[in-house]
Amino acid sequence: MDAMTTITAEKVRSFLDEGGRTGKVGYLGADGRPLVVPVWFARDGDRIVFNTSADSAKAAAIARDPRLAMCVDEQSGRTFVQIQGDAETTAEQAEVLRVATTVAARYVGAEKAERVGGKIAGPGQLAVYLRPTRVTTSGDLSGQDG
Repeated sequence: MDAMTTITAEKVRSFLDEGGRTGKVGYLGADGRPLVVPVWFARDGDRIVFNTSADSAKAAAIARDPRLAMCVDEQSGRTFVQIQGDAETTAEQAEVLRVATTVAARYVGAEKAERVGGKIAGPGQLAVYLRPTRVTTSGDLSGQDG
């Protein structure tokens, strides 16, 4: 395993940007139990962005403790990037829409991103920014491990 504190290695950036992989976000629930949920995400420079509802368990967890972990993996599970970091949120509508449109473009393509992003960025939504404090990789990030 390799570890770093930012998303700077080109192979890591390429792996995170490639295809329609979902991120699996880990956080602590209100009762202290660890929870993991899939999210659509995008890389925004050296941070990860995604959207969530303001009344979601993720939003409540970030308000209690901004530390999150995210894992993005190949289907085989042998190759992955794990990002640990601190999250921030905003409800500012223009930014929520920008993040939603950026994320949507990754999964549905640029031609549908504005329409899908607009649906994601409805009332009560937040933009979430995950700023890495530790990035760990395992496997062949070039996609050659099967």
